[in-house]
Amino acid sequence: MKFDPTTTDSDDVRLATRLAKDAGDLLLKLRSASPLTSRSLGDAADHEANVFLQNELARERPDDAVLSEETTDDFQRLAFERIWIIDPLDGTREYREGRDDWAVHIALIQSGAVIAAAVSIPSRGEVFSSVATQPPKLKNTVSKIVVSRSRPPEFAPRIAQAVGAEVAQVGSAGAKAMMVVRGDAVAYAHEGGLNEWDAAAPIGVALAHGLHVSDLRGNAITFNHRDIVLRDGLLICSADVAQTILGAL
Repeated sequence: MKFDPTTTDSDDVRLATRLAKDAGDLLLKLRSASPLTSRSLGDAADHEANVFLQNELARERPDDAVLSEETTDDFQRLAFERIWIIDPLDGTREYREGRDDWAVHIALIQSGAVIAAAVSIPSRGEVFSSVATQPPKLKNTVSKIVVSRSRPPEFAPRIAQAVGAEVAQVGSAGAKAMMVVRGDAVAYAHEGGLNEWDAAAPIGVALAHGLHVSDLRGNAITFNHRDIVLRDGLLICSADVAQTILGAL
């Protein structure tokens, strides 16, 4: 799977980037000012970020469909050419625990492919977009495979050994994927059970940065299906280790 910059509208990327940043700023402000704690804080944050993003997309792109983790899917999106897939707060648990490994995901899909995307890591003041760029350079002091905090896959030690890395458990899918984009990790692997809103924006950004993206069988991942679960998992990694990791799996 490769990123094709000729399919990307710069206005859509700018919109995705702005929305990811603005929703992240909203969430930071809520966490610092709200008297709510624990699950109540997470619920309020999910709701407020979703309302903000839905309203902005309705105003800016009224002819597009939206699939959001926080809104019931009515499947009308299947008839649309362009679909925004959003996760207003990816990593709600990490957000309410005061950690920084949570994210906002904004992706635009056309013909099953991501054509514009942005992921913000608000606690770090970072926004990554699908503007095509060179692959990241892995930092010399770091060689990590990042996996889920809540569901670390049993194969993680095996693939880490195959590429001479250590395993690190991180929260949000977006936070894990952006560690690879940033050069803080060599790969992000997830065993299965991700939903399209978990993966679409991170995949769009990763592809634009020249990274390998596939399921754990080595197949390309597409979006806007009736069944939104990515059942064969996800691998985002440096291209030079992709075949080694897939072979170890």
